[in-house]
Amino acid sequence: MDFYRSYLEKEEMSAFDIITLNNLIFGSDHNNQKHKSYTISDIKEIMEYQFKNNLSNQDLAKHFNLSRNTVTRWRKIFLTAFLLPKIKV
Repeated sequence: MDFYRSYLEKEEMSAFDIITLNNLIFGSDHNNQKHKSYTISDIKEIMEYQFKNNLSNQDLAKHFNLSRNTVTRWRKIFLTAFLLPKIKV
C-alpha cells in the first residue's frame, strides 16, 4: 500500500508514472493502444530506463507495451538529440 502512496503523493505525475500506476492497479491492458501519447520527458525517461537496465529495443517494447518501431524511432531521436551533442571530439 505504501508503494501506491508514493505515486499518489507526487505533486506532478508524468505519463510514465500514470501508466505504471494504472498497470499496478488494473494489470496491463494489451487492447487499448490507440490513445497512448508521450511527452519528450516521458520518452527521455523510457530511454534512460533502457540504458540503465541494459535492455534491447525488443525487451523495452515488451516491458512498456510499445511497438518495436516506436522504440527504434525514439532511440534514434534520443541518440541524436541528447547524447551526441554531449560527445566532444
